[in-house]
Amino acid sequence: MAKAIKREQEVVVISGAHKGKRGKVLEVRAPEKVLVEGVNLVTKYERKSQENPEGGSVEKEAPIHYSNVMLAEKFDAKSK
Repeated sequence: MAKAIKREQEVVVISGAHKGKRGKVLEVRAPEKVLVEGVNLVTKYERKSQENPEGGSVEKEAPIHYSNVMLAEKFDAKSK
């Protein structure tokens, strides 16, 4: 199946808890997940390390299913 959504494209979430949010695709993960900037944020707790001496909590994007997003161009054309 050829995927229409690629990295760096703007998408709109069309279903789920984050419905209506827009963002840029950061990564397309196999088999059917995408990471969208600023959408579906989860809190991760990191240990202290040499790279992060303070440790603590960090908010990161979590993947959402491919079927729950639509290209912003198509969404805007459809809503007119």
